[in-house]
Amino acid sequence: SLLVNAAGQPRKEKVKLPSSLQGTKPNSIPNKKIEDPVAGKVNTSSLATRQHLSGFHLIPPRVTLGVLKEGCTYAATVILKNVGVNFSRFRVKQPPPHTGLKVMYTPGPVAGLQVELEIEIFATVTGGEDTGGLEDFSHDIEILTETETLLLPVRANIL
Repeated sequence: SLLVNAAGQPRKEKVKLPSSLQGTKPNSIPNKKIEDPVAGKVNTSSLATRQHLSGFHLIPPRVTLGVLKEGCTYAATVILKNVGVNFSRFRVKQPPPHTGLKVMYTPGPVAGLQVELEIEIFATVTGGEDTGGLEDFSHDIEILTETETLLLPVRANIL
């Protein structure tokens, strides 16, 4: 019960449910989209009574590159996994060129599988003033899906 704890005594504070049980994901913005009648749907008897799962998960949910040397190119791989029963499409909104970020991937539907996104960064210091040797880099890559917009935070320190 949410009203009593494991010892049977009344709870002093409210129980906080994890975001997975609340139906929301961190770093995502739901899209206001009407149901597409021609979208790929799986209609089997085993799924007829279940709630249709949909959406993507990012593995890992954020990219932290650590300390990078200015003028060098670094890469990281992120997996975009389809956790739904229907095939879904996505596209990546490429970051502006001044960030030095580039996302390489193969476009197309993702049917119960996963796609690798190659995140490439060319480490450059954008500020003209001397920052004491280290500059913090932070950018959120937008991944647009049919149901939501996922944000992939990329963080680094440029030496």
